[in-house]
Amino acid sequence: MAPAPDAPIDRTASHFLRACRGEPVERIPVWFMRQAGRSLPEYRAVRGEGSILQAIKDPELSATITRQPVERYGVDAAILYSDIVVPAEAIGFGVDVVPGVGPVIAEPFASAADLGRLRPLDPEADTPYVLDTVRLLVEQLDVPLIGFAGAPFTVASYLIEGRPSRTYAKTKALMHGDPALWAKLVDALADLALASLRSQVAAGASAVQLFDSWAGALSPDDYRRFVLPASAKVLEGIGETGVPRIHFGVGTGELLGLLGEAGADVVGVDWRVPLDVARARVGGRAVQGNLDPALCLAPLPVVEAATREVLRRGGGVGHVFNLGHGVLPETDPAVLERVVALVHDEGVALGAEGAAT
Repeated sequence: MAPAPDAPIDRTASHFLRACRGEPVERIPVWFMRQAGRSLPEYRAVRGEGSILQAIKDPELSATITRQPVERYGVDAAILYSDIVVPAEAIGFGVDVVPGVGPVIAEPFASAADLGRLRPLDPEADTPYVLDTVRLLVEQLDVPLIGFAGAPFTVASYLIEGRPSRTYAKTKALMHGDPALWAKLVDALADLALASLRSQVAAGASAVQLFDSWAGALSPDDYRRFVLPASAKVLEGIGETGVPRIHFGVGTGELLGLLGEAGADVVGVDWRVPLDVARARVGGRAVQGNLDPALCLAPLPVVEAATREVLRRGGGVGHVFNLGHGVLPETDPAVLERVVALVHDEGVALGAEGAAT
């Protein structure tokens, strides 16, 4: 429900934003990656056919989809309905998101000549629909809106491989075989992500998440050498806006310290590493996570026990409850409703005690 026009939202008092900053809260906040999507019947009713990129270009539709999980679950933050390849598509690189496949590139990045295809992003001209959606949501939501972008490595992996990959062989071959070209590529993608994030914050987003979804394919040495500088450039640049910054990747247990070193306020943790262990690796930053999304398909008592264990290991202050990755399409929304209620009810005492250390 949207607030009354004469009652502006005090987002500084948000449980979510305070938790991101490592401050005590009245209850542990919770939201879910991919909370807006195919698991919701109301999403399926309004989404329609065609590429997600076409839906994203309809601000009214995108705003509706963004609000749906907030209205159903009572989560403490909304995340913009968009996609990490939107900036690359908007500048004409030749990107589509094929249902059942993911991002597909008509002409993958292969040589220095392709750098010319990565022109700077002008958000007002190239992605006005994203900004219109953000502005609509800021008026409609009574919780903070999270904007987001794809981290340079993950977006580069799509541009080079041409589609989702299990091995990232072409990406790693370019990374090691032509380090100078790789550095120019991820620097250009860092500029693209930063321009997009800054525009989302200027339009009203209260926090941002940088998705380095596939960084877990890298060794710590490769991450530090080939990825950290570009991700740090994005996070440092968006830090100038003052909004909380979340940094997330899958399979990044061995990289958690480096994800924190890149400069985020909050490090997202997948389900493979217990949160108390993760806390010891992230350098005093807040943590986000990390219920295994697959467990949400188990009987409800199993889900409840796992949720309580995540709360226990999260340690209270400086914990944003989430899944360890996105909501699976086959998830029963009633299960997530129960998870939110449990986190809000049983995370009350935890939120006021402990420390983000």
